[in-house]
Amino acid sequence: MAVAIAALVEGAEFLDGKAADCARMVADYWNARLEDWTFVRNTDLARTHGVQGYYLRIAPADILVQDGAKEEWVQIKNRANDPHLPAEEQVSNDFLQLVRYGLRRADDPHIVDSVKVMDALLRSDTPNGPVWHRYNGDGYGEHADGSPFDGCGIGRGWPLLVGERGHYALAAGEDALLYLHAMTAMTGVGGLLPEQVWDRDPIPEKGLFPGQPSGSAMPLVWAHGEFVKLCHSLAAKAPVDRPAATWARYQGQRPQLDYRLWRLRQRPRRLRQGQELRVLLHRPFVLHWGINDWQQVQDTSSADWDLGHIAILPSQKFPAGTRLQFTIHWQDDDSWQGENFTVTIEEEEDAQH
Repeated sequence: MAVAIAALVEGAEFLDGKAADCARMVADYWNARLEDWTFVRNTDLARTHGVQGYYLRIAPADILVQDGAKEEWVQIKNRANDPHLPAEEQVSNDFLQLVRYGLRRADDPHIVDSVKVMDALLRSDTPNGPVWHRYNGDGYGEHADGSPFDGCGIGRGWPLLVGERGHYALAAGEDALLYLHAMTAMTGVGGLLPEQVWDRDPIPEKGLFPGQPSGSAMPLVWAHGEFVKLCHSLAAKAPVDRPAATWARYQGQRPQLDYRLWRLRQRPRRLRQGQELRVLLHRPFVLHWGINDWQQVQDTSSADWDLGHIAILPSQKFPAGTRLQFTIHWQDDDSWQGENFTVTIEEEEDAQH
Protein backbone atom coordinates (compact mmCIF):
# COMPACT_ATOMS: atom_id res chain seq x y z
CA MET A 1 0.00 0.00 0.00
CA ALA A 2 2.81 2.42 0.80
CA VAL A 3 4.45 1.77 -2.55
CA ALA A 4 1.14 2.03 -4.45
CA ILE A 5 0.14 5.30 -2.77
CA ALA A 6 3.56 6.84 -3.31
CA ALA A 7 3.57 5.69 -6.94
CA LEU A 8 0.25 7.44 -7.57
CA VAL A 9 1.47 10.69 -6.01
CA GLU A 10 4.84 10.64 -7.73
CA GLY A 11 3.29 9.59 -11.04
CA ALA A 12 0.80 12.46 -10.84
CA GLU A 13 3.76 14.82 -11.22
CA PHE A 14 4.00 13.61 -14.84
CA LEU A 15 0.27 14.00 -15.55
CA ASP A 16 -1.94 16.98 -16.32
CA GLY A 17 -5.45 18.09 -15.47
CA LYS A 18 -8.01 15.50 -14.46
CA ALA A 19 -5.57 12.60 -14.82
CA ALA A 20 -3.35 14.10 -12.11
CA ASP A 21 -6.41 14.90 -9.98
CA CYS A 22 -7.63 11.30 -10.30
CA ALA A 23 -4.28 9.79 -9.30
CA ARG A 24 -3.98 12.05 -6.26
CA MET A 25 -7.62 11.45 -5.26
CA VAL A 26 -7.13 7.68 -5.19
CA ALA A 27 -3.81 8.06 -3.33
CA ASP A 28 -5.40 10.31 -0.72
CA TYR A 29 -8.31 7.96 -0.24
CA TRP A 30 -6.15 4.87 0.14
CA ASN A 31 -3.88 6.74 2.56
CA ALA A 32 -6.87 7.87 4.62
CA ARG A 33 -8.24 4.31 4.80
CA LEU A 34 -4.99 2.49 5.63
CA GLU A 35 -5.88 1.81 9.24
CA ASP A 36 -9.41 0.69 8.35
CA TRP A 37 -8.02 -1.97 6.01
CA THR A 38 -4.71 -3.00 7.58
CA PHE A 39 -4.81 -2.28 11.34
CA VAL A 40 -6.40 -4.52 13.99
CA ARG A 41 -7.42 -3.63 17.52
CA ASN A 42 -8.19 -5.44 20.75
CA THR A 43 -6.82 -8.82 19.68
CA ASP A 44 -5.16 -11.39 21.92
CA LEU A 45 -1.75 -10.24 20.65
CA ALA A 46 -2.58 -6.62 21.37
CA ARG A 47 -3.65 -7.42 24.92
CA THR A 48 -0.58 -9.61 25.49
CA HIS A 49 1.76 -6.78 24.49
CA GLY A 50 -0.20 -3.97 26.11
CA VAL A 51 -1.07 -2.04 22.94
CA GLN A 52 -4.26 -0.85 21.28
CA GLY A 53 -3.45 -2.67 18.04
CA TYR A 54 -0.99 -3.15 15.19
CA TYR A 55 -0.72 -3.36 11.41
CA LEU A 56 -1.31 -6.70 9.70
CA ARG A 57 1.30 -8.54 7.70
CA ILE A 58 -1.24 -8.95 4.89
CA ALA A 59 -4.97 -8.31 4.58
CA PRO A 60 -7.28 -10.89 2.99
CA ALA A 61 -8.42 -10.16 -0.56
CA ASP A 62 -11.98 -9.33 0.49
CA ILE A 63 -10.98 -6.75 3.12
CA LEU A 64 -12.63 -3.98 1.04
CA VAL A 65 -16.07 -5.56 1.00
CA GLN A 66 -16.34 -8.06 3.85
CA ASP A 67 -16.80 -7.26 7.53
CA GLY A 68 -14.70 -9.63 9.62
CA ALA A 69 -12.17 -10.28 6.85
CA LYS A 70 -9.29 -9.66 9.26
CA GLU A 71 -10.32 -12.81 11.13
CA GLU A 72 -9.91 -14.98 8.02
CA TRP A 73 -7.12 -17.55 7.79
CA VAL A 74 -4.22 -16.45 5.57
CA GLN A 75 -2.06 -19.36 4.43
CA ILE A 76 1.68 -19.45 5.10
CA LYS A 77 3.04 -21.51 2.22
CA ASN A 78 6.60 -22.25 3.35
CA ARG A 79 5.62 -24.40 6.33
CA ALA A 80 5.37 -28.19 6.50
CA ASN A 81 2.30 -27.67 8.64
CA ASP A 82 0.50 -24.37 8.20
CA PRO A 83 -0.32 -22.95 11.67
CA HIS A 84 -3.64 -21.58 10.33
CA LEU A 85 -3.06 -18.12 11.73
CA PRO A 86 -5.82 -15.63 10.92
CA ALA A 87 -4.76 -12.37 9.31
CA GLU A 88 -5.14 -10.54 12.62
CA GLU A 89 -2.44 -12.74 14.21
CA GLN A 90 0.20 -12.28 11.49
CA VAL A 91 2.71 -9.47 11.99
CA SER A 92 5.59 -8.30 9.80
CA ASN A 93 7.97 -5.34 9.40
CA ASP A 94 6.36 -3.99 6.22
CA PHE A 95 4.43 -1.18 7.94
CA LEU A 96 7.73 0.63 8.59
CA GLN A 97 7.54 1.76 4.96
CA LEU A 98 4.59 3.98 5.92
CA VAL A 99 7.05 6.10 7.87
CA ARG A 100 9.86 5.82 5.38
CA TYR A 101 7.60 6.94 2.51
CA GLY A 102 6.14 9.84 4.49
CA LEU A 103 2.61 8.53 4.96
CA ARG A 104 2.79 8.32 8.77
CA ARG A 105 4.97 9.96 11.38
CA ALA A 106 7.34 7.81 13.42
CA ASP A 107 5.45 8.80 16.58
CA ASP A 108 1.99 8.01 15.19
CA PRO A 109 0.32 5.83 17.87
CA HIS A 110 -0.52 3.13 15.28
CA ILE A 111 3.14 2.94 14.29
CA VAL A 112 4.49 3.04 17.85
CA ASP A 113 2.19 0.20 18.96
CA SER A 114 3.07 -1.85 15.88
CA VAL A 115 6.80 -1.43 16.52
CA LYS A 116 6.30 -2.77 20.07
CA VAL A 117 4.58 -5.89 18.75
CA MET A 118 7.08 -6.29 15.90
CA ASP A 119 10.07 -6.05 18.24
CA ALA A 120 8.50 -8.48 20.70
CA LEU A 121 7.65 -11.12 18.08
CA LEU A 122 10.28 -10.76 15.39
CA ARG A 123 13.49 -9.54 17.03
CA SER A 124 16.34 -11.89 17.97
CA ASP A 125 19.40 -10.70 19.86
CA THR A 126 22.71 -12.17 18.73
CA PRO A 127 26.35 -11.56 19.68
CA ASN A 128 26.57 -9.38 16.56
CA GLY A 129 23.52 -7.31 17.40
CA PRO A 130 19.76 -7.46 16.97
CA VAL A 131 18.19 -8.96 13.86
CA TRP A 132 14.58 -9.22 12.70
CA HIS A 133 12.54 -11.99 11.14
CA ARG A 134 10.21 -11.31 8.20
CA TYR A 135 6.99 -12.32 9.99
CA ASN A 136 5.78 -14.64 12.71
CA GLY A 137 5.23 -18.14 11.39
CA ASP A 138 7.76 -17.75 8.56
CA GLY A 139 9.11 -21.10 7.39
CA TYR A 140 11.78 -19.86 4.96
CA GLY A 141 15.07 -20.87 6.58
CA GLU A 142 17.02 -23.79 7.98
CA HIS A 143 15.31 -26.42 10.09
CA ALA A 144 15.85 -26.56 13.85
CA ASP A 145 18.72 -29.06 13.40
CA GLY A 146 20.44 -26.75 10.90
CA SER A 147 19.56 -28.80 7.82
CA PRO A 148 18.82 -26.67 4.74
CA PHE A 149 15.50 -25.21 3.75
CA ASP A 150 13.77 -27.75 1.50
CA GLY A 151 10.46 -26.07 0.82
CA CYS A 152 9.82 -25.64 4.52
CA GLY A 153 11.82 -24.79 7.61
CA ILE A 154 12.04 -21.99 10.17
CA GLY A 155 12.48 -18.35 9.16
CA ARG A 156 15.73 -16.77 10.32
CA GLY A 157 16.94 -13.20 10.91
CA TRP A 158 17.52 -10.89 7.93
CA PRO A 159 20.27 -8.23 8.07
CA LEU A 160 18.22 -6.37 5.45
CA LEU A 161 15.51 -5.87 8.07
CA VAL A 162 18.09 -4.51 10.50
CA GLY A 163 18.60 -1.72 7.98
CA GLU A 164 14.86 -1.10 7.68
CA ARG A 165 14.57 -0.96 11.47
CA GLY A 166 17.50 1.47 11.44
CA HIS A 167 15.70 3.75 9.00
CA TYR A 168 12.73 3.82 11.37
CA ALA A 169 15.02 4.58 14.31
CA LEU A 170 16.45 7.50 12.35
CA ALA A 171 12.97 8.88 11.64
CA ALA A 172 12.07 8.45 15.32
CA GLY A 173 15.11 10.46 16.45
CA GLU A 174 16.95 7.42 17.80
CA ASP A 175 20.56 6.34 17.27
CA ALA A 176 20.68 4.49 13.94
CA LEU A 177 24.42 3.80 14.15
CA LEU A 178 23.98 0.63 16.18
CA TYR A 179 21.98 -0.89 13.30
CA LEU A 180 24.82 -0.15 10.88
CA HIS A 181 27.26 -1.76 13.30
CA ALA A 182 25.02 -4.83 13.53
CA MET A 183 24.80 -5.19 9.76
CA THR A 184 28.57 -4.84 9.47
CA ALA A 185 29.14 -7.53 12.10
CA MET A 186 26.79 -9.95 10.30
CA THR A 187 28.86 -10.11 7.12
CA GLY A 188 30.70 -13.21 5.98
CA VAL A 189 34.46 -13.73 5.80
CA GLY A 190 34.63 -11.77 2.54
CA GLY A 191 32.68 -8.82 3.91
CA LEU A 192 29.45 -9.71 2.08
CA LEU A 193 25.98 -9.43 3.60
CA PRO A 194 23.89 -12.61 3.63
CA GLU A 195 20.18 -12.99 3.15
CA GLN A 196 19.83 -14.52 6.62
CA VAL A 197 21.90 -15.15 9.73
CA TRP A 198 21.63 -17.98 12.22
CA ASP A 199 19.76 -16.93 15.37
CA ARG A 200 19.75 -19.99 17.64
CA ASP A 201 22.32 -21.98 19.62
CA PRO A 202 25.46 -22.71 17.59
CA ILE A 203 25.76 -25.90 15.55
CA PRO A 204 29.53 -25.90 14.86
CA GLU A 205 29.53 -29.04 12.75
CA LYS A 206 27.26 -27.26 10.26
CA GLY A 207 29.03 -23.92 10.45
CA LEU A 208 26.08 -22.19 12.11
CA PHE A 209 26.79 -19.56 14.77
CA PRO A 210 24.45 -16.85 16.16
CA GLY A 211 24.62 -13.60 14.23
CA GLN A 212 26.68 -15.12 11.41
CA PRO A 213 25.65 -16.07 7.85
CA SER A 214 23.53 -19.19 7.55
CA GLY A 215 23.18 -21.24 4.37
CA SER A 216 21.18 -18.51 2.65
CA ALA A 217 22.14 -16.48 -0.43
CA MET A 218 25.27 -14.35 -0.05
CA PRO A 219 25.66 -11.64 -1.11
CA LEU A 220 22.09 -10.41 -1.04
CA VAL A 221 22.45 -7.25 -3.13
CA TRP A 222 19.20 -5.89 -1.66
CA ALA A 223 20.83 -6.00 1.79
CA HIS A 224 23.92 -4.19 0.49
CA GLY A 225 21.68 -1.53 -1.04
CA GLU A 226 19.89 -1.11 2.28
CA PHE A 227 23.23 -0.77 4.08
CA VAL A 228 24.42 1.94 1.67
CA LYS A 229 21.11 3.80 1.95
CA LEU A 230 21.22 3.69 5.74
CA CYS A 231 24.74 5.15 5.66
CA HIS A 232 23.55 7.91 3.35
CA SER A 233 20.37 8.51 5.36
CA LEU A 234 22.34 8.74 8.59
CA ALA A 235 24.48 11.48 7.05
CA ALA A 236 21.41 13.25 5.58
CA LYS A 237 19.42 12.81 8.84
CA ALA A 238 16.39 11.55 6.86
CA PRO A 239 15.60 8.58 4.59
CA VAL A 240 17.25 9.38 1.26
CA ASP A 241 14.79 7.23 -0.69
CA ARG A 242 11.72 9.02 0.67
CA PRO A 243 9.59 10.04 -2.35
CA ALA A 244 9.73 13.83 -2.51
CA ALA A 245 6.23 14.60 -3.79
CA THR A 246 4.68 12.10 -1.36
CA TRP A 247 6.45 13.67 1.61
CA ALA A 248 5.48 17.16 0.48
CA ARG A 249 1.84 16.10 0.18
CA TYR A 250 1.40 14.22 3.48
CA GLN A 251 4.38 14.90 5.77
CA GLY A 252 3.42 11.89 7.82
CA GLN A 253 -0.19 12.94 8.38
CA ARG A 254 -3.28 10.89 7.56
CA PRO A 255 -5.45 12.89 5.12
CA GLN A 256 -8.79 14.16 6.39
CA LEU A 257 -11.21 13.83 3.49
CA ASP A 258 -14.71 15.16 2.85
CA TYR A 259 -15.58 12.34 0.45
CA ARG A 260 -15.69 8.56 0.20
CA LEU A 261 -14.78 6.63 -2.91
CA TRP A 262 -17.02 3.84 -4.21
CA ARG A 263 -15.83 1.29 -6.76
CA LEU A 264 -17.13 -2.10 -7.87
CA ARG A 265 -14.43 -3.87 -5.80
CA GLN A 266 -14.47 -1.29 -2.98
CA ARG A 267 -18.04 -0.74 -1.81
CA PRO A 268 -18.47 1.28 1.39
CA ARG A 269 -21.91 0.69 2.84
CA ARG A 270 -21.81 3.65 5.21
CA LEU A 271 -21.04 7.31 4.72
CA ARG A 272 -20.30 9.94 7.33
CA GLN A 273 -22.79 12.79 7.45
CA GLY A 274 -21.44 15.71 5.43
CA GLN A 275 -19.31 13.54 3.14
CA GLU A 276 -19.59 13.46 -0.64
CA LEU A 277 -19.96 10.10 -2.38
CA ARG A 278 -17.74 9.69 -5.45
CA VAL A 279 -18.27 6.69 -7.72
CA LEU A 280 -15.14 5.84 -9.74
CA LEU A 281 -15.46 3.28 -12.55
CA HIS A 282 -13.44 2.19 -15.56
CA ARG A 283 -15.79 3.29 -18.38
CA PRO A 284 -18.54 5.89 -18.99
CA PHE A 285 -21.73 5.39 -17.00
CA VAL A 286 -24.87 7.02 -15.66
CA LEU A 287 -25.69 6.67 -11.98
CA HIS A 288 -29.42 6.06 -11.58
CA TRP A 289 -30.15 6.89 -7.96
CA GLY A 290 -32.67 7.84 -5.30
CA ILE A 291 -33.06 8.00 -1.52
CA ASN A 292 -35.01 6.06 1.10
CA ASP A 293 -36.56 3.30 -1.03
CA TRP A 294 -36.01 5.02 -4.37
CA GLN A 295 -37.63 8.36 -3.74
CA GLN A 296 -36.54 11.50 -5.63
CA VAL A 297 -35.05 9.38 -8.41
CA GLN A 298 -32.62 11.10 -10.77
CA ASP A 299 -29.67 10.39 -13.06
CA THR A 300 -26.11 11.65 -12.78
CA SER A 301 -23.73 11.16 -15.71
CA SER A 302 -20.07 10.38 -15.08
CA ALA A 303 -17.29 12.75 -16.07
CA ASP A 304 -14.11 11.64 -17.81
CA TRP A 305 -11.10 12.08 -15.49
CA ASP A 306 -8.71 10.44 -18.00
CA LEU A 307 -7.70 7.61 -15.63
CA GLY A 308 -11.32 6.76 -14.86
CA HIS A 309 -14.89 8.01 -14.98
CA ILE A 310 -16.41 9.66 -11.91
CA ALA A 311 -19.94 10.53 -10.83
CA ILE A 312 -20.36 12.64 -7.70
CA LEU A 313 -23.53 12.44 -5.63
CA PRO A 314 -24.50 15.42 -3.42
CA SER A 315 -24.76 13.17 -0.37
CA GLN A 316 -23.41 15.86 1.95
CA LYS A 317 -26.78 17.63 1.87
CA PHE A 318 -28.70 14.65 3.32
CA PRO A 319 -29.17 14.06 7.06
CA ALA A 320 -27.99 11.04 9.02
CA GLY A 321 -30.27 8.07 8.47
CA THR A 322 -30.72 8.70 4.76
CA ARG A 323 -30.24 5.68 2.53
CA LEU A 324 -28.79 6.31 -0.92
CA GLN A 325 -29.78 3.69 -3.49
CA PHE A 326 -28.23 3.51 -6.93
CA THR A 327 -27.50 1.32 -9.91
CA ILE A 328 -25.22 1.70 -12.91
CA HIS A 329 -26.10 2.14 -16.57
CA TRP A 330 -23.11 1.66 -18.86
CA GLN A 331 -23.15 4.18 -21.68
CA ASP A 332 -20.79 2.52 -24.16
CA ASP A 333 -22.95 -0.58 -24.70
CA ASP A 334 -26.31 0.64 -23.27
CA SER A 335 -26.35 -2.08 -20.59
CA TRP A 336 -27.20 -2.17 -16.87
CA GLN A 337 -24.95 -3.49 -14.12
CA GLY A 338 -27.85 -5.61 -12.88
CA GLU A 339 -27.35 -4.82 -9.19
CA ASN A 340 -28.72 -2.25 -6.78
CA PHE A 341 -26.42 -0.74 -4.16
CA THR A 342 -27.18 1.03 -0.87
CA VAL A 343 -25.05 3.46 1.15
CA THR A 344 -26.40 4.69 4.49
CA ILE A 345 -25.50 8.12 5.86
CA GLU A 346 -24.58 7.86 9.54
CA GLU A 347 -23.18 9.90 12.38
CA GLU A 348 -19.37 10.17 12.30
CA GLU A 349 -18.61 7.59 14.96
CA ASP A 350 -20.78 4.97 13.22
CA ALA A 351 -19.44 5.35 9.67
CA GLN A 352 -16.00 3.81 9.94
CA HIS A 353 -16.45 0.78 7.62
